[in-house]
Amino acid sequence: MTNHQIMNGVEVTTLTPETMVLEEDFLSGQVCSPDQAWAWRTTFSKRCTCIKQKKMERLLKASDITDEFKKLGFKNFSLEGKPQIIVDMYDCSSSYLKRFLAIRTNRANSIALLGQPGSGKTHLLTAIANNLMQRKNISVLYFPYVEGFNDLKDDFEKLAAKLARMRQVDVLFIDDLFKPMKGEPRATIWQIEQMYAVINYRYLNHKPILVSSELTVDEIVNVDEALGTRIYQMCQNYTVVIKGDRNILNYRLAGAKYVSNL
Repeated sequence: MTNHQIMNGVEVTTLTPETMVLEEDFLSGQVCSPDQAWAWRTTFSKRCTCIKQKKMERLLKASDITDEFKKLGFKNFSLEGKPQIIVDMYDCSSSYLKRFLAIRTNRANSIALLGQPGSGKTHLLTAIANNLMQRKNISVLYFPYVEGFNDLKDDFEKLAAKLARMRQVDVLFIDDLFKPMKGEPRATIWQIEQMYAVINYRYLNHKPILVSSELTVDEIVNVDEALGTRIYQMCQNYTVVIKGDRNILNYRLAGAKYVSNL
């Protein structure tokens, strides 16, 4: 609707909508987008900033990342007094995030942080996930390997839906893949089959993964060669393996004495 008003002796023309537009109509494309606004001649549509905020909140809620993990970022990852391999892991993670949009459809579009427990692998991968959701509006699903499969085993009705989400989400974050128990990788035939189905789908469709594991590349390949080699190909440009003195590399043991590496 066109309105004409006299303000300080000058005629001012303003445009106001005759009716409000439903948010769901705007989001479903039933309202002109900015690139179509030329037809309106004197005005254009503009996406409200609250829409972006609501989408980001939905992504965070759907990610299955806990409220505590949502606080993890690059700024609160301490490098003070850390060995070079931890700095390298930080730099690799930061570089991956910066280049994500450029490489996301490539074969090598993923990242793997492997090795020493307590070295900050989960923190840095969560920092990547949080930034992808909050700054780039990219959906991420967090799947903690042990707890995730325990939940699926306890409720098979969730299995098909969960696996479908793991295949289709923009970015899949697998935490503690094949987490060892008493030195042996935890990997039943059923777990390997389900994980292979997910990874193979994402491999074939060039969909990125974020992977943390206490195992090295060779150890993952030894669990299942077809699965492990796919993960290697996807993560080959962004893989860091952390090995060394646990008293130095494991932040939970900082300051501890008489802890054997054996």
